[in-house]
Amino acid sequence: MRIAVISDTHMPRRAGIPGACLDRLRAADAIVHAGDWSDAATLAVLRSLGPPLVAVHGNVEDREVRAALPPTAELAAAGVRIGVIHDAGPEAGRLARMRRRFPGTAGVVFGHSHIPLHQVADDGFFILNPGSPTDRRRSPHHTMAEVEVTADAPPRVAFWRLDDPAGPLDPGLVRR
Repeated sequence: MRIAVISDTHMPRRAGIPGACLDRLRAADAIVHAGDWSDAATLAVLRSLGPPLVAVHGNVEDREVRAALPPTAELAAAGVRIGVIHDAGPEAGRLARMRRRFPGTAGVVFGHSHIPLHQVADDGFFILNPGSPTDRRRSPHHTMAEVEVTADAPPRVAFWRLDDPAGPLDPGLVRR
């Protein structure tokens, strides 16, 4: 199962979601959005793409988005559970804190910083921030992530650069 992961779209303040991102979202088996949509129109766009959507609200949402989405969620895929939250808190202790917050999950997706991050514990538990497809802030590229989940292997994570030209993100640009 392939899960497309985005966060921090901040629409409509930012330009539209890049075509390369929309293509990956449509082709996924599921979509995860880790908050900071800003408006309900973006939520409607993602819901209309086809794959099931698992989403949380962030800290800058309009009232309608906040009412429509929970602060945390979980996705079950191929027997693997993944938690979703917008703000995972300070960097220090984040991995252990997310493990405690989402017991029994293989990992946690979060947003808020707009910085691509993939950190994995010795036992395989991971935390993942996809960056942002629309608001790169301090990152050199607009980004998203994909998580490939199978029942017989640990989840595999890939990051995608959405700028022109779009393509795989240089692994050296992902915080570990």
